[in-house]
Amino acid sequence: MSIIEKFQSILILIAIGLGLTLSQIPFIETHADSFILPFLLIMLYGLFLTIPLKGLKLAFKNTPFLSTSVILNFLWTPLLAWGLGAIFFSEHPSIWLGFILLLVTPCTDWYLIFTSMAKGNLPLSASVLPVNLILQVILLPVYLFIFAGTMQTVGSSTIIESVLLVLFVPFVLAVLTRRVFKKRGDLLEGKVIPFFAASQIAFLCLVIGAMFASQGAYLFQHLEVILLMLPPLLLFFFINFLVAQAVGKASKFSYENIASLSMTIIARNSPVALAIVLTAFPDQPLIALALIIGPLIELPVLAVIAQVLLKIRG
Repeated sequence: MSIIEKFQSILILIAIGLGLTLSQIPFIETHADSFILPFLLIMLYGLFLTIPLKGLKLAFKNTPFLSTSVILNFLWTPLLAWGLGAIFFSEHPSIWLGFILLLVTPCTDWYLIFTSMAKGNLPLSASVLPVNLILQVILLPVYLFIFAGTMQTVGSSTIIESVLLVLFVPFVLAVLTRRVFKKRGDLLEGKVIPFFAASQIAFLCLVIGAMFASQGAYLFQHLEVILLMLPPLLLFFFINFLVAQAVGKASKFSYENIASLSMTIIARNSPVALAIVLTAFPDQPLIALALIIGPLIELPVLAVIAQVLLKIRG
């Protein structure tokens, strides 16, 4: 892990603190929201650019693992997220929706770090990464229609506009960039992609800082969301860990593949969902707050799970 990756949670906390501090300046609080969308587009463009789409072929060579991962990530997990939300957030629909959107998007970056720490099958985990990304881009609007529509949170036209703007635009730009640099693969792989890979956390922190700066007064009044999020999130991690172990053993996966499955269905990818939320729900910062709190709880949990998996292996 690089120094930036090791201190990612601390950097996010610093961004939150700076945003809340700057929100006390009226001029900054008024104009901070105008920076959110540009930072989001750059962040997601870099994310899509760094995804190794060549791994798709390798993923389909291990059909049992891929099918198990897809079913657990995109069918089982949304149902589990909705159920936990119904138990813990029935009186807080905004937090409930943020909680669901956090959990229905599988991670496409740092889960590889913890898979490596747990001595899992890293090449196999990397191969399903583009599958997870493509499916979440396709299915996230579906989840929004289902869950946001049920809660009567936002109209369908707003969801469509947000998805087209913050997901498909940077995705298409990333694809076009790869085509432009097709003959200069050394420049793309040697300089462009490493730059965006290293700067992901920087743009994420800028997004978070701008969001907190624009909604500081409101968010100061709702810091109890952290305590509300803690029990259901920990329960989600615990249940999915047990599910991965049970399904992996029933499928006769090796330890390495079970470790990979565990990280794949436990780690979440809040930046993608955050991009949609900040665009579709600009007047409901509690939804975004739930997505920002998620990684602060998730990262130390993944580190613990990696150690538990090593104990099982040992």
